[in-house]
Amino acid sequence: MIRTFLYPAVAALVLGLAPLAANADGMGNIQSMVSSFPSGADHGMPSGLAGGDGGRYSGAPDLQATISLVTAGGAPGSFSIAQALTAMAGPTIANAEIAKLQKQYGKERFSSYVIVQNYAVNDAVSKAAGAKVVFPVASLTGADLAKRIVTLGLIDGTYYEGYQLDHLVTNPIHDAVMVDIDAKYGTVADANYHLISNQAHYDLAQALGMTNVGLADYH
Repeated sequence: MIRTFLYPAVAALVLGLAPLAANADGMGNIQSMVSSFPSGADHGMPSGLAGGDGGRYSGAPDLQATISLVTAGGAPGSFSIAQALTAMAGPTIANAEIAKLQKQYGKERFSSYVIVQNYAVNDAVSKAAGAKVVFPVASLTGADLAKRIVTLGLIDGTYYEGYQLDHLVTNPIHDAVMVDIDAKYGTVADANYHLISNQAHYDLAQALGMTNVGLADYH
């Protein structure tokens, strides 16, 4: 059980107690936001190493990492990135990272990141279930899971969110989820999700002693 009385920022995000933005779906004015980051044709991002995908992985997915991450974030279909971060890194690191990202990017962009990240995992799980993917029993937890997740996103030592997603759910499912995000939230929100994810996973790596992990230009 998460000790909510000690870590209010994490508790608010996990339990849905705090409004994340101005309007009902929590997205605020993200679509009309004038982006301060580069855009392009790859779901609102530049392609390749200049964007949030980095490159394409076409091999077999790491299903143990996938199911362990989903389990860390709650019941299938109700994923919470705040809960997953707390489970992997502990509430002190999670609380500090949430505060850091809100200050770095602003509450509106951060809330968009949370909403899109949670949607992406739920959508990917749904598509995997539809494809009758058989997952193993989750066995990775805590720092071991966090380090595995970060490692899956590395290209020449630098973390890219899209490359990690290819490893978790396969490139075709990753691409299909991005199409769904574009349709539901728009390419600005999709790009923002990748951008903040790059920073968040870099921060997580540093907190866990993975100091050789590099930060993508798209952050």
